[in-house]
Amino acid sequence: MEWYEDESFWKATYPFLFSETRFEAAETHLENILNLVGLDSGPVLDLCCGPGRFSIPLAQRGFRVTAVDRSPFLLDEGWKRAAQRDLNVEWIEKDMREFERPEAFDLVLNLNTSFGYFDAKDEDVRVLRKIFASLKPGGRLVMDLMGKEKLARIFQPTVSEKLEDGTLLIQRHEIFDEWTRIRNEWTLIKGTEVRTFEFHHTVYSGQELKDRLLSVGFQDVRLCGSFEGEEYGRESDRFVAVAGKPDCETV
Repeated sequence: MEWYEDESFWKATYPFLFSETRFEAAETHLENILNLVGLDSGPVLDLCCGPGRFSIPLAQRGFRVTAVDRSPFLLDEGWKRAAQRDLNVEWIEKDMREFERPEAFDLVLNLNTSFGYFDAKDEDVRVLRKIFASLKPGGRLVMDLMGKEKLARIFQPTVSEKLEDGTLLIQRHEIFDEWTRIRNEWTLIKGTEVRTFEFHHTVYSGQELKDRLLSVGFQDVRLCGSFEGEEYGRESDRFVAVAGKPDCETV
């Protein structure tokens, strides 16, 4: 079983990955994303949606939202949040490599470094092809990742922090495969209970991701250092890629 298929990982790390503070921050991030792509209505795919940090505020704004994730636990958390707010979101349990709905969406979101999970890097290109096929002509993709440029600037082998519930989270990191992958070990300590999880993913530089987006047919690829559209550079806090599907496919 791959690390991202382990439901116990998502359940144990949920308080860290999806705190209420991060849900609240998503509201502002979403407003900036929509301004960045100039969209105020239409069908949106939230790919690797988790518990709906962006799916729910999109639905609140009147967008038709399809939320896709492979974790039943995270989808259930999102469904409960949406139900509490009487919101209609289409929740789909599916691997990002498999989901495709031809020319169905004006916008696809892939946020919070939910990309590069797979050992075989051509699987990432497969995901991008699925996204490209699922976009309407003229549709846009917005991705938000931990960029290699920032990682090189802030990298520390070990960091720790205390979560709101008193859990101590210790993170150990190791770069491998010629600076293309990062291996992470997270240890959660709460009272006498200790749990450790390992996971790894690919890290992309701006140019590496741009090349892959262009290779599957995207155009007008723009790299930003924030959801506000600032220019991407070594000192950027975020790595946001915006790409467009051509209005008319060329032969």
